[in-house]
Amino acid sequence: MFLDRDRVLVRASVRIGMPYAPRSVSEFEILPNARPATRALEAAGFRLVVATNQPDVGHSLVSRAAVEEMHCRPLRELPLDAIKVCYQRQDEGCGCRNPRSGMLREAILELDAAESFMVGGRWSDVVVGRQVGCYTVWIDRRHCERRSERADATVSSLSEAAEVVRGATRSVDARGRYGRATVAEDEDLC
Repeated sequence: MFLDRDRVLVRASVRIGMPYAPRSVSEFEILPNARPATRALEAAGFRLVVATNQPDVGHSLVSRAAVEEMHCRPLRELPLDAIKVCYQRQDEGCGCRNPRSGMLREAILELDAAESFMVGGRWSDVVVGRQVGCYTVWIDRRHCERRSERADATVSSLSEAAEVVRGATRSVDARGRYGRATVAEDEDLC
């Protein structure tokens, strides 16, 4: 199972309706529901891999060393198997940066096909999840963001996402496909 970092596990700073990743270790805060939700997913048998874009490194807004120091906390405090990171800027055309699928395609080789879920807080997470065949769950934090594609399920927290994923694994059809949650057509927030 793949999880985005910011807005899923870690609190994002919101400025003018848009979420921003923490830029220092002192700003880095694991969301309160991340611990019980990830433990519930681990107890259900999932391996948890964080897949995150951190372009602020490429923009020289935060050092790679600071991001790696931030990642020590969730690796220590949450039942994560790995954190995969793309540090490139959006304009660099990196094949591993969401919504391109290189990072997930590489990581999915380490996971069982039955663990093909992507839980994200941005629409690029939904896009990349679909590209690699994941059941997609979008955590809608009501930020100002253009929606490009429908997720299989839309929730408001990681705890709800964990329940949806656990429910989806119980509803696999004869061809091995997960049951798709019915999601109302959403409008752009801005």
